[in-house]
Amino acid sequence: MFGAGAVRAEQFTDLSWTDLIPEGQPLIPPGLQNFIQHDGPDMSGQQPASSGMRMDWNGQTVRLPGYIVPIDFSATGVTAFILVPFVGACIHVPPPPANQLVFVTAQTPFQVKGLFDAVKVTGVFGVSPVSTHIAQISYAMAASSIVPFGA
Repeated sequence: MFGAGAVRAEQFTDLSWTDLIPEGQPLIPPGLQNFIQHDGPDMSGQQPASSGMRMDWNGQTVRLPGYIVPIDFSATGVTAFILVPFVGACIHVPPPPANQLVFVTAQTPFQVKGLFDAVKVTGVFGVSPVSTHIAQISYAMAASSIVPFGA
């Protein structure tokens, strides 16, 4: 964990990925969530359209589990990454819709052990569309804590 101070449980809202999808929008079919085609063509540029965002937690402190896809990193760790809901998202398969991606920035680098580290990120959450070379992203989070998923 890192940051100016530890975030206590009563100070944040635990979210799941389904909390980010507007009511009535379909979820990503579970059969596609773990589909990684290593020997086929690169599908990472084929992001499905997103139909809206949820404003419920805009400006609030939340905690969301997911996997790290590094964007800005150095020998000391990652300071910007895309938090994705399943392993392989954005790399071998089409990225999830924009409303299933969170662009995370961290003041203190987080030391990743490998691609797709499972983590829980706590921080101020917001609706903030971002465009990267990997995907369009609907949400952003300023991380105050990043911990391994099992911690």
